[in-house]
Amino acid sequence: MYESQIDLQAYPQIVIIGGGITGLSAAYYLEQAARAAGQRLNCTIIERDMRLGGKIRTDRLGDSGEFVIEGGPDSFVAQKPWAAELARELGLGGEITGSQPVRQATSVLSHGRTYPLPEGTMLVVPTKFWPFVTSPLISPLGKLRMVLDLVIPARRDTQDESLADFIRRRLGRELLDRLAEPLMAGIHSAECERQSVLATFPRFRAIEASHGSLIRGMVAARRKAPVGQGVASSPFITLRGGISSLVDALERQITAHVLRGQTVQAINRALDGAYQVLLEDGTRLAADAVIVTTPTYTAADLLEQLHPLLAQRLREIRYVSTATVTLAVREDQIRGNVAGYGVIIPHSERRRINACTISSRKFAGRAPAGYALVRAFVGGSRTPEALALDDAALVSLVRSELGDILGLVGEPYFTRVYRWERANPQYDVGHLDRVAMIDDLQPEGIYLAGAAYGGVGIPDCVRQGREVAEKVLARTAYLRQYMVPNSDLELVV
Repeated sequence: MYESQIDLQAYPQIVIIGGGITGLSAAYYLEQAARAAGQRLNCTIIERDMRLGGKIRTDRLGDSGEFVIEGGPDSFVAQKPWAAELARELGLGGEITGSQPVRQATSVLSHGRTYPLPEGTMLVVPTKFWPFVTSPLISPLGKLRMVLDLVIPARRDTQDESLADFIRRRLGRELLDRLAEPLMAGIHSAECERQSVLATFPRFRAIEASHGSLIRGMVAARRKAPVGQGVASSPFITLRGGISSLVDALERQITAHVLRGQTVQAINRALDGAYQVLLEDGTRLAADAVIVTTPTYTAADLLEQLHPLLAQRLREIRYVSTATVTLAVREDQIRGNVAGYGVIIPHSERRRINACTISSRKFAGRAPAGYALVRAFVGGSRTPEALALDDAALVSLVRSELGDILGLVGEPYFTRVYRWERANPQYDVGHLDRVAMIDDLQPEGIYLAGAAYGGVGIPDCVRQGREVAEKVLARTAYLRQYMVPNSDLELVV
């Protein structure tokens, strides 16, 4: 059935605000589920930028695109299956690849020198005795303090606490400073003194409750882990052509109407009890359901008139700004002996970058033979002042830091700067309670999803997109009344 033959307004109108991975996933799963149920709907995605994908951005540079550069995330966690499942559904199964095998994947900067993370370290917990004993990263007293984890009683209540408090309590202050703060807080661009352990690393509290000790629990987990090769054994996976391949495939697959370069001004109640989505140019879109995947401060502005208390709660979620700076260099310009894919940097080292990754070592096919891609991370809670620099000054800062840390010398072949202003939500202590209150306050027909709520990584955003699509389709009788028995009818979007 063609659009010209039917009245689009006769079908449920779904508006998705935000064309990042959550919004695109929601549209995809809406369409898939509607087809499977024999339902029809009209879906519109509104994105203020001309480009879809949000923080997912892959650029191919060089004479023939031989350098593959990620401006945002460069991979997703293999333990969370939702992104890989979506990629396979979209026909990208053959593009999935794991990180290149190395004995030690990460180095740690300590007193100006880099040392490999001890073999057998799971997150920050030692699961092999001798590599940790012989590592210079932790002092003898610090190691003795860590062993107390085996006898310290487990916490029995379910109250939240900061990541810093948890690590200090179980493993000691020194391990917090040297490993946990740069590695675990760095994943979220967070301050570990404010970061919620229940919202970001709930597995730690679960292990403490079940084993009474992080070390015992992690050792048990390592023994149970399957031994594999390639993608199956890699903790991080990506797509050979870059993460944007996932966005491109979604764009090709979905048939929703996409409004690019459009800004939503407000969401209001319509006279019939549905909603009106008001665009900045004065356009009004009728909506039976609205999925909002923007940052919470933007969502708060859109919902201010409709639900002031909800807007207030949304503004309680903090954000920080970050930037990534990528340098293309020759391999022989990296003179330092750095193990693995890159270097994590404790705050106590007082460096002006937070970490760096040699992307071409982490994943194959990122740079041509003889060249390397080095990516530095700046900003966040640790060095917010760096974001005030212009691109040239930011590149100069990064080159200076990498000269000290990696022994990087000479001029780069090219550089690339990506800025992410107020793009990183902070899961502060109490985050789960905060999100629960937001869920309770959502008006019927309004759905909030994205990195600020149930996980910042790509897999969690894909999962949220799928879950919100299921809620939209299941929630009301007005959608079910449009079910049709003839499965040959096409979905109208």
